[in-house]
Amino acid sequence: MRNLLLLFPVLMVLSCKSPAEKEEDRQLNKLAKDYVHLGLTIGQYDSDFVDAYYGPDSLKPKQAVAESFPKDSLLASVNELMNELSSVAHSSTNDSNQIRANWMYDQLLAFSRRIRIYSEEYATFDEESKALFGVVAPVYDEDYFKATVDELDSILPGSGNVNNRFQKLANKFVIPTEKLEPVINAAIAEARKRTKAHYQLPANESFTLEFVKDKPWSGYNWYKGNYKSVVQINTDTKIFIDRAIDVGSHESYPGHHVYNMLLEKNLYHDRGWVELSLYPLFSPQSLIAEGSANYGIEVAFPGNDKVNFAKSILLPLAGLDTAGIDVYFKALAIKARLNYVRNEVARGLINDTMSRGKALSWLKKYGLMNDETAEKSLDFIRKYRSYVINYNYGQDLIRNYMAQNGAIGKDPNKRWEVFGRLLSNETTPASLVKSHK
Repeated sequence: MRNLLLLFPVLMVLSCKSPAEKEEDRQLNKLAKDYVHLGLTIGQYDSDFVDAYYGPDSLKPKQAVAESFPKDSLLASVNELMNELSSVAHSSTNDSNQIRANWMYDQLLAFSRRIRIYSEEYATFDEESKALFGVVAPVYDEDYFKATVDELDSILPGSGNVNNRFQKLANKFVIPTEKLEPVINAAIAEARKRTKAHYQLPANESFTLEFVKDKPWSGYNWYKGNYKSVVQINTDTKIFIDRAIDVGSHESYPGHHVYNMLLEKNLYHDRGWVELSLYPLFSPQSLIAEGSANYGIEVAFPGNDKVNFAKSILLPLAGLDTAGIDVYFKALAIKARLNYVRNEVARGLINDTMSRGKALSWLKKYGLMNDETAEKSLDFIRKYRSYVINYNYGQDLIRNYMAQNGAIGKDPNKRWEVFGRLLSNETTPASLVKSHK
């Protein structure tokens, strides 16, 4: 039986609620509006704060932007709202209301830390990530990265420097510029087809694909509401054949585009949870968003599906030879474990325990990045700071959640069902960490 994207209906209990429960709903809905208005107010000053908003215009700030950043008044508003939500969470006997109140409370913790960061009041890497994203990522020492690089050394063709050998192999699979659009469109179309086999997407859903330059990131999904997205691909650096599949899944299906549609349909429209109309980038929501988008690649292309799809469709479309592709994807699977090097570099830079030169060296030696990608990674860390943990640790937490719920195996229906359920609720990082232990 096909699982539906719109599979998670509003519970048919609303008409049975007591007057006290209805009053609590009213109170939470008011606090949710205050939460959105506060987030949009912060976004008037911090242009990176609001990643998406598709709620009513009535919640947008009416007051003019002050000449100076109103740090103290914003922090006071955050604290007041947190106290009110905490009161609801502790007094409510309704699980749904407790979830809403606690979810917004955690988001507001991130508001507070981001306000301080914007005011150039910094904390340590771990303190920052805990406040912004709800978790502290594990520390990996240099021996871990050396051992993983040694594992790559054993499978890469040739001899000598591992990074040079990896780059030589990878450069065989750079998508020619004139082939980028058809190759990436083909990958997105396949990811969408696989997603639609399990989820019924809204009839009017769509995305626009754009190629851009001069960005610190490699890809971005700008969700516009009403089930529409703009997917941007940065062409500053080389784009390899595997990246086409990753973009197709991470940015669109079943990644960011589908995640945002699930929240908009099931929680904002069906349940009236207005807090979901605002997506603050620096918040626990991003751990779920980025972790699930990265894990979504495995959901859509499990096992050998990625390499087989690259062989049969993408490489011929790009005009590239398939020789060496199996070894390349095997190397990529090992290299994925090196993604934590970005955390250690960001930790070192933020804590002022690593120089820029050493950071570049680590990214190239242990992250197996070429010069341009290493520089771009530093640009990303400079702008987004501890956000890097959402991609690797977030993915690991999502993978563990799937395993805990029996969704890693040969049953695709189970995999898609559990994944959809995860994305259709106000999931907290704390709940993922708890299941990870």
